[in-house]
Amino acid sequence: MERRPRSFYILAAFFGLFVLFLYGPILTIGILSFQGPQGGLTFPMNGVSLHWFRDLFQEQAVGDIWGAFRRSFGLGLMVMVTTVVVSVMAGLAFRKRFTGSAVLFYAAITSLVIPSILVSLGVGLIFNQLGFKIHWATSGFGSQLTWTLPFGLLIMFAVFNRFDKSYEEAARDQGATAWQTIRFVVLPIIAPSLIGVALFGFTLSYDEFARTLLTAGSYNTLPLEIFGMTTNVTTPVIYALGTLTTLFSFGIIAVFILTAVILNRRRARLGSDAGQGV
Repeated sequence: MERRPRSFYILAAFFGLFVLFLYGPILTIGILSFQGPQGGLTFPMNGVSLHWFRDLFQEQAVGDIWGAFRRSFGLGLMVMVTTVVVSVMAGLAFRKRFTGSAVLFYAAITSLVIPSILVSLGVGLIFNQLGFKIHWATSGFGSQLTWTLPFGLLIMFAVFNRFDKSYEEAARDQGATAWQTIRFVVLPIIAPSLIGVALFGFTLSYDEFARTLLTAGSYNTLPLEIFGMTTNVTTPVIYALGTLTTLFSFGIIAVFILTAVILNRRRARLGSDAGQGV
């Protein structure tokens, strides 16, 4: 039997460490969230129960957990929809070169290399100077778009660079208008990629801390609320919250992946039916 090269074992060890650092903290928090009523924030565990999960659904003196969750969820949806719409429009626009397209492209993605806290500070200062109220749905929304839009743009640019224009030409030959071509040809073909952009938009917004820190105003989003809890909560209730929010995030990812799989299967089935019809 052929021996595997040493590089294989080095890469395997590196990947093992990566998985450990990625999922180890999540697993630790998940285990500690099942502490008994007298349990603390560290090992060893003092009993096993669902006490701290039940405690989450009772009136909390440590903050507005569920209000923060609703705000993060609503903000995530707003950012997701805006990211998808703007990314698709930009992807269509950049299919043809126009004056200043390169400058506009680099200006759009520059925010990825700017420290997030500086973006948050800058947006907050602009709103203050203009006399606008700092609020999670306005200034927070804008600061998060500086994080999600570049990812959406890069994905859509890659998608449209590989897009076969013959589909659009065939639709126009059949008498379709520009809008009908986009609606019935382009969008169905790129639908799985739109699911990816939507997933990026929602998850990046839902988990964002730094760009929301100085732009959320008087009402915290969930990451800000959890950060505040770390300074004054001394019970495993914070671990229970972390476990639930992690499961929620995994659930959202599963929904998006399932939707993408269904769309791919539907497209493949329609393509097969069309081929048989020919």
